[in-house]
Parts: sequence; C-alpha cells; structure tokens
Amino acid sequence: MAQSDALLDAARNGASEQELLDIDLPTRFRAAHTRKDEVGIFEGQTDKDVRRSLHVGEVDMPELAPDECVVAVMSAAINFNTVWSAIFEPVPTFAFLEKFGRQGWYGARHDLPYHVLGSDGSGVVVRTGAGVKKWKAGDRVVISPFYVDEEDHGSYDDGMMSDTQLAWGFETNFGSMGEYCIVKANQLIRKPAHLTWEEAGSNTLCAATAYRMLVGPHGAQMKQGDVVLIWGATGGLGSYATQLVKNGGGIPVGVVSSEAKADLVRAQGCDHVINRNELNLGEQGLRHPKAGRVLGEAIRRLVGEDPGIVFEYLGRETFGSSVYVAKRGGKVVTCGSSTGYKHEYDNRFLWMRLKSIIGSHGFNYHEAVQTNRLISLGMIHPTLSKVFPLEQSGEATRAVQTNRHIGKVAILCGATAEGQGVDDPAMRERIGEDKLNLYRR
Repeated sequence: MAQSDALLDAARNGASEQELLDIDLPTRFRAAHTRKDEVGIFEGQTDKDVRRSLHVGEVDMPELAPDECVVAVMSAAINFNTVWSAIFEPVPTFAFLEKFGRQGWYGARHDLPYHVLGSDGSGVVVRTGAGVKKWKAGDRVVISPFYVDEEDHGSYDDGMMSDTQLAWGFETNFGSMGEYCIVKANQLIRKPAHLTWEEAGSNTLCAATAYRMLVGPHGAQMKQGDVVLIWGATGGLGSYATQLVKNGGGIPVGVVSSEAKADLVRAQGCDHVINRNELNLGEQGLRHPKAGRVLGEAIRRLVGEDPGIVFEYLGRETFGSSVYVAKRGGKVVTCGSSTGYKHEYDNRFLWMRLKSIIGSHGFNYHEAVQTNRLISLGMIHPTLSKVFPLEQSGEATRAVQTNRHIGKVAILCGATAEGQGVDDPAMRERIGEDKLNLYRR
C-alpha cells in the first residue's frame, strides 16, 4: 500500500495522534487543479466548459510553515469561486498566486504552475506546524476559507478589513479539492459530530457568508420581524439565508425559478415564496423596467409590506429590482455577482428613500465559528444536494457553472463512500434524516 493510502486509511479509521504521526507524510498526492499554461484556452468562446480546465492528478506536498496544519481531506465542496478559477475570470487566479509569491518564502510556496482549488472541506488533521497550540493530529475538523495574517493589526478588529485577507483555495494554493490540503491553524473549526464528512464539508463558506450578511455586526443586523427578500433561495447562499432568517425571528420571502424549488423552500419553513417565472416580465426578465414594481406588488401581497432587507448575490440580473423593492430606509446587502458584476439601478430610489447598500465579502474567523456552532446545535442544516468522486471534480464544477444544482455540491476526497464520519448518531436521529437530507430528495 502506498504511503498516501496508508495515512488516508488511518485518518478515515480514527487512528490516534501517535499512530498518524508514525506514518510518513506523502511527498505527492492527488488533487483537482488548474494549469498556468492553459490560461487563455477559453478566449473568444461562449461556453467556457470547466471540464476542459480542471484536472485531477498528482501534485507535490509543500513544506509546512510553523502556523499551519496538513489536513487529510475527506470531502470538499464546490463554490462559485471554483468556477471563476476554472474559467480564469475575472482574472486568472494565478495572478493572485504570483502576488502572494512576492511576499517571501511563506508566499512563494503558493506560486506554482498549478493551482489546487477548493474553499470548503472537512477532514482529519495529520500534521501540525511547530507553532500550532490548539490542534493535534487526529482532530476532526471543518475548514474556514478565511485566510489572514495574524500579525496584521487589522485582523484584530475585523479580519475581513485586513489588507492581508485572502480567500483560501481561490487566492491561495493548496485548497480542499485533494487528498490533502494545507491550512493555517486559525482556519480550523471542530466538525459537527452528527454530520457526515460530505455534509460537514459543504457548509462553511456559504453558511458563514450568509451569517455575516444577515446576522453579524458587519452586515444588515437583522432583527425579529424583519421582512427579508432572499434571491436564489435554494442556491448555496440562499438556502442558508432562509434558515438564518427563520431562526432569527425574521420573515423570509424566497425567490425561486420553479415550483419544485418553491416546494423545497417551503419545506425549510419559508411560508412566502415567489416563482420569478410567474411574474410575466417577458424576455427582459428581471431587467425589465417594470420588474421592481411587479416584484414589489408580489411581496406586499404575501406579507403586507416592503422588505427591510434584500439578500442580494445574483448581481446584474436582479440588482435594480433589489434597490427598488427595499423599503424606505431599507438595506440591500450584497456579495458576489453570479449573473454579472456591472449593476444598474435608478439612484433616485436609493437616495430619496434613504436606502443603504452594504457590501459584504466572506466572514471572519469568529463568524465562522459562530455559524458552525449553530450547525453543531442542529439549528442550521446542510443543504447538500449531490456528491461526486474526486475524479469527477470537473463534472461537479460544471453542475454549479451551469446552475444544474440546488444547495451545495460536494466531492469525496479521502472518504471512500457517502455517509461516513458520523460521531453522534443519537443526535442525528433526534434531528431526523428528513431535515438533514432535505436537498437530496
């Protein structure tokens, strides 16, 4: 048996700290990655199929820094930043690695002719650097993609305001889509004991982003009774936003694109759902000049008032309507722009009605831990819909690229089958498989 297989097998089977340390760390491992020499392969093409640019093969194990850990990845998840990396847009992520590489040895390790992707994952710590105090080999963890230099003073107020903040697996190398990944110790969080590897590894990026946007002190600061319009309510972000609003005493209004998705959102406890395809806006869709008015009327028919918060991450297609429908003094909290970065809206509806646009990017370590606590308590559930093997990372990313998914899509890396990794079956039984597997029905 190869050394890499021996260590992965030991991690899967719950080996002790010493047993893991007694097995040599492999010098190479399999991972999903892009290649620098393929930047530009999609130039002039309409369909930039990520299956062409995502490769699964062996890469080198990097040298470990004192504040880092090696994690044997059991499962990872696909996020839209994986799509951006794989189509080399809006800029090739190798530009991020080159910039990081100019920061000395620590960053230079990341500047390679390949980029191992992945910003969500779960697994087992198998090595720790000399400066790591809290974590040890054998710990079962999920990974936060929030990557910051703890020597930067800005990180002690809000890490997201630090100039050194990076998105791990997107702006750094050695992400989660492989048999091993390299993380800073302050990216690790205890794995929820009642979840499988694939469930646990699919939550952090989207759930914590939604938490910061809606609940945390740096976002919209939702309060009880707030009406919250949630675009893409069955998407990676929207599926967690719906739960957070409901749990926090807010009134979620979910926007979806089909009756099947509407039923799914209702099953999550969202009583008010709008199928955007029933708004009769014609070919222009949500960019129709009257779209905001039509949408606003639909919202008022459901809840009797305009939304105080609009949870916005779709971007160009929806932003004009988002600004229009928010109530006087309301907030549009926005991250990402999966339908385009260039937003257009009528500024009169913003300034004359005293509305606010809040830009929100990622989350800090504390917000990630607080989100994971809600998941560990069974108050927020995974929205995992489909699982692929590592070898089909391209297919998994393609499903997200073409919006042929709901919730989250995962890949199995070190785990050999779905359903592994549950440490608290009693809690899982109390919560119920119907809630945990709602998005997989």
